[in-house]
Amino acid sequence: MTTITLRGNPVETAGELPAIGSAAPAFTLAKTDLADVTLADFAGQRLVLNIFPSVDTPTCAMSVRQFNAAASELANTTVLCVSADLPFALGRFCGAEGLAAVVSASVFRSPAFGRDYGVLITTGPLTGLLSRAVVVIDETGRVIHREQVPEIGNEPDYSAALAALK
Repeated sequence: MTTITLRGNPVETAGELPAIGSAAPAFTLAKTDLADVTLADFAGQRLVLNIFPSVDTPTCAMSVRQFNAAASELANTTVLCVSADLPFALGRFCGAEGLAAVVSASVFRSPAFGRDYGVLITTGPLTGLLSRAVVVIDETGRVIHREQVPEIGNEPDYSAALAALK
């Protein structure tokens, strides 16, 4: 369990992010077209998991925009934006914003993702959603960077995540 805050109030997650150097836990998520997307789909590529509670909040939306801008310049790298939002909401947001460099996916059919990655919020008003975190996975499927954002309302450290890819 990890304790983070929401507007300064403590909330807990179901565990901890995968350790640096560990194999990234397998997952199956739903893309905006409802097709499955799995960790195996990114074999041989670098993967940035931009994990957040809901794209319908300003900070979450900003993280998608920021990683979208960075993703278009990253070789052999995909940014996968993961939340508990329904695929329709993720598709609507990215379509309205013109964000085509990231892939969006929902955990709505895959509650194990939140537990396996230690980001499922288990206490407080956002119980059942995902905490704000970034996990960077290399071409071999190993975790090379992780950040559990300590205050849900804050943005992740984009520079640190991108530096892990250099």
